[in-house]
Amino acid sequence: MSATHAQSDATRPAEPRLTSLSHGGGCGCKIAPGVLSEILRGTAAMPLPPELLVGIETSDDAAVYRLNDEQALVATTDFFMPIVDDPHDFGRIAATNAISDVYAMGGRPIFALALVGMPINVLSTATIGRILEGGASACRAAGIPIAGGHTIDSVEAIYGLVALGLVHPERIKRNADAQPGDVLVLGKPIGVGVQSAALKKNLLDAAGYARMLDTTTRLNTPGPDLAAIDGVHALTDVTGFGLAGHALELARGSRCAVRIDWSAVPMLDGVRSLAEQGCITGASGRNWAGYGAEVHLPSDFNPVDRALLTDPQTSGGLLVACAPAALDAVLAVFRRHGFEAASAVGEVLSANDARPVGLHIG
Repeated sequence: MSATHAQSDATRPAEPRLTSLSHGGGCGCKIAPGVLSEILRGTAAMPLPPELLVGIETSDDAAVYRLNDEQALVATTDFFMPIVDDPHDFGRIAATNAISDVYAMGGRPIFALALVGMPINVLSTATIGRILEGGASACRAAGIPIAGGHTIDSVEAIYGLVALGLVHPERIKRNADAQPGDVLVLGKPIGVGVQSAALKKNLLDAAGYARMLDTTTRLNTPGPDLAAIDGVHALTDVTGFGLAGHALELARGSRCAVRIDWSAVPMLDGVRSLAEQGCITGASGRNWAGYGAEVHLPSDFNPVDRALLTDPQTSGGLLVACAPAALDAVLAVFRRHGFEAASAVGEVLSANDARPVGLHIG
């Protein structure tokens, strides 16, 4: 790095907190769902090859392209600004989050490319190197190399991956194939957005940070094994649009009504108390503004619960729609991979005039 591009690390002023460089951290910096829909509505449709098995039509987690009768390529990308201040932890979280979308299609990752945008006049080369090493450590845990990438000088720190994987064409799990009668299973507890807001306000204690790091760096490795279960019909992961937003995408794509039993949804310890103290992200409100008209709440549903329902998750859990007969097998897969909090949280129902397509909270 030349002197014209950055000060030497020896003369550089003390570095700011990574989260202070972010106007929105983790998956909370996604473009709001309503704005995104408006942007995409104005794009011209392109002819699609028959080999493209999954595209953007149902807002699924990744694109899937058939290579042959036995293999399809899963391709996805994800990147964001810092959600934590420790550079190594930031890299781990961002890489784990990006790889998750391969698992959410039922695929196995094969390699990744790094996407790096850093304010090189603000952060030292040592700090940037720690971010990249954190991402590399997550890829090593997934058993894949980082085979290349691209870097730019950016005003805000940005890190993520292009993640590629393989899946058998008959084992692809879309977010649009849930069936009436299915049970919904959530693989991880929610509340990461609340924790990230608390971290910025210095209200997240060491135990809370440890819980946050554990869930956001836990690879969603159950995906391929879940895809191999005949009774698993649909699969997605819960990220920036919150549990409500991603359950709603499943409902829209499947043309069904999805009911979530709010009392059954697992939450990270302490997040309700933090939310009650006002540790709520701006993304939660933007999420509700974007899709709240399609979410049917009970009359006594309070503002804190609504904030948790729409809380943006970074590297969140898998959301599975499966036949009731497959529920035990689904939970056994989660347990085998160390996801002890995985729980049945709702059901998929036929839509009708009284219960329209959308999300219904019970």
